[in-house]
Amino acid sequence: MNQQTRIRLTIAAVLCLIVLVVVGFVWRMSQPVIMNSQELRANGAVQLNNPRIFSDFELIDHNGDAFTLENLKGTWSIIFFGFTNCPDICPTTMATLAEMYEPLSDGEKEKLQVVLVSLDPERDTQEKMAEYVPYFNSDFVGVTGNKHFIRRLTAELTIAYNQVPLEGDNYTIDHSSQLILINPKGHYHAFYSSPHGAIGIRQTWRSMAGAFE
Repeated sequence: MNQQTRIRLTIAAVLCLIVLVVVGFVWRMSQPVIMNSQELRANGAVQLNNPRIFSDFELIDHNGDAFTLENLKGTWSIIFFGFTNCPDICPTTMATLAEMYEPLSDGEKEKLQVVLVSLDPERDTQEKMAEYVPYFNSDFVGVTGNKHFIRRLTAELTIAYNQVPLEGDNYTIDHSSQLILINPKGHYHAFYSSPHGAIGIRQTWRSMAGAFE
């Protein structure tokens, strides 16, 4: 083997090593940073020590299809409880969720659904939800239906709300602003306290999903 061949082999080996280092770095950067409970909480996510099982329900989505507990299994779900006539908190939160969701990879989007459950089913018909929810993102799911199922679901997920009379027959709804995270087993896994930030929600979800068994 002459010197020129040895030089070429050395250069090839060095280039292969550089490629391996770069690929390893890119792979490592793509992996979620696993946070402990204090770090999750510092970023707005409170993970339950033991995920909570809750009752089944029978509601409908904005396409008119049945939406039950089965729709929360096999994927992660971020649920926000609000209503379409909400003047501030609801559209702001939905916009934040859209900002959180859009940068996710296609694979991540397949593992996470964002759901708005109406606290005002008497006014929030399926048709109205179909106009409102996809405005923020076409992948998002709007859910409405029987008010008794909604009342029980909110009670089990510790969402407080009440109807507040306004002038005439009009009314508004005061409600909790936290987001509920359901794991792929269909169990209440964590909640996000307000104020909500798109980056914090995205990073903490990646962490919890990466650590989930």
